[in-house]
Amino acid sequence: MRIKLILSFLLVAISLPSQGEEFSLDSCRRMALANNKRLKMANEKVEKTGFLRRESRAAYLPAIDAEASYVYNQKKLALIEEDAKLPTMSFDASSGKYGYNLVTTPDGSPLIVNGQPVPSQVALLPKSALTYDIHNVFAGAVTLTQPIFMGGRIRAMNEITKYAEEIAMRERDMAIEDIIYDVDAAYWQVVSLKAKERLARSYVALLDTLSHNVNAMVAQGIATKADALNVAVKANEANVDMVKVENGLSLSRMQLARLCGIPLNSVFTLKDEGSPVEPDIVPMTGYNINDVYRNRNDVKALELAVKVYDNKANAERSSMLPQVAIVGAYSVTNPSSFNGFKNEFGGMFSIGAMIKIPIWHWGGNYNKYKAAKSETVIRRLELENAKDMIALQVSQASFKMQEAVKMYTATHTNLKKAEENLRTARLGFREGMLAADDVLAAQTAWLKSHSEAIDAEIDMRLCNVYLAKVLGNLAQEVNLK
Repeated sequence: MRIKLILSFLLVAISLPSQGEEFSLDSCRRMALANNKRLKMANEKVEKTGFLRRESRAAYLPAIDAEASYVYNQKKLALIEEDAKLPTMSFDASSGKYGYNLVTTPDGSPLIVNGQPVPSQVALLPKSALTYDIHNVFAGAVTLTQPIFMGGRIRAMNEITKYAEEIAMRERDMAIEDIIYDVDAAYWQVVSLKAKERLARSYVALLDTLSHNVNAMVAQGIATKADALNVAVKANEANVDMVKVENGLSLSRMQLARLCGIPLNSVFTLKDEGSPVEPDIVPMTGYNINDVYRNRNDVKALELAVKVYDNKANAERSSMLPQVAIVGAYSVTNPSSFNGFKNEFGGMFSIGAMIKIPIWHWGGNYNKYKAAKSETVIRRLELENAKDMIALQVSQASFKMQEAVKMYTATHTNLKKAEENLRTARLGFREGMLAADDVLAAQTAWLKSHSEAIDAEIDMRLCNVYLAKVLGNLAQEVNLK
């Protein structure tokens, strides 16, 4: 028992990330794909459709069934009510025919009693000879049924299940892309907030330094108490903002942990938290929309759906066509009547053909076929509408990516200017040429430019991931498919 308990703890320890473990973006993606329940359901759906496809394929092969039954009957079976007396016949050489043996009168005519001639001889058929023991009746049969032509229904169902399996695979690929995008967004959100946390601490340190300097100047009579209070208010606001960033960072880590399938209270760091590498992203200059359609899993799924409903129409059409099958069987019964009625098992082979020809159903089958054809048209229109929406989506993602690149360049240019502006303001403040408000303004501009630079970098990364997603290249680009 103690050994089992120790092994259980070891398994739990192995399954959980170690304290302070560092995760890269790629490892987060892989953990999410390994633990995501939506993806597990998608994989199970692929398994299910595979089983259905194999089931429909089996319809081409002969079906073999065995049946057995037992019946207990209270009474025996008697074919006559009482002993039967049957008249006999003799051959008349003079006429060359058989005639009944009858009782005759002295004049040679048949004796008539109650309107019926009286036979001179009878054959006794006892009731017991036609009474059968059916108290225990056993029956069994082995039947083989081979479809020959079912109006094309079997082939249509095989096509439907094949396309359904492919649709399930496409839906699984779409789930993979959604998971990757969600993980990337959560990952870079943590990186962004971690960078803003460092920025907030740097800003608080700047304000603390400025507050110390202003208080010293107030003591010397160079600055006013209003200047000191103004700096103190800014310092308090910066501390509050830092707490908000820290809380947001904790929640973002929990969200990433949830997506990765690890405990929410796990302690971990991200590879890009320390000093994010500048993204080496080349803006997309153009794309072929037909290539996008070929790469998009949702378009492929809709195209397959059109084929599914087209084959459903063929399946409905089969109800208006003849159906032919061959049936063979070996049946056995007890009692057996193949060689007299005996309480023993007796069996025989039988083989035959079955054909069903629909003649008139008041348009019911035809209307079902036309309804299925209309459903196919609806799916085609949905496909065309989806392509229009995808073209718009790709254009928007492309413009957004180009805008993000421009914003990234502009914010990094502004960042350099803000750094120089802050350096100049602090130098002027020390020389007594600028007031504390000027330094505060420069520090605020410095904070804003750094924050915008962080947002621009993260936005460019996410725009790049989203663009790859709408182009249908995300799974190939991250090499997880």
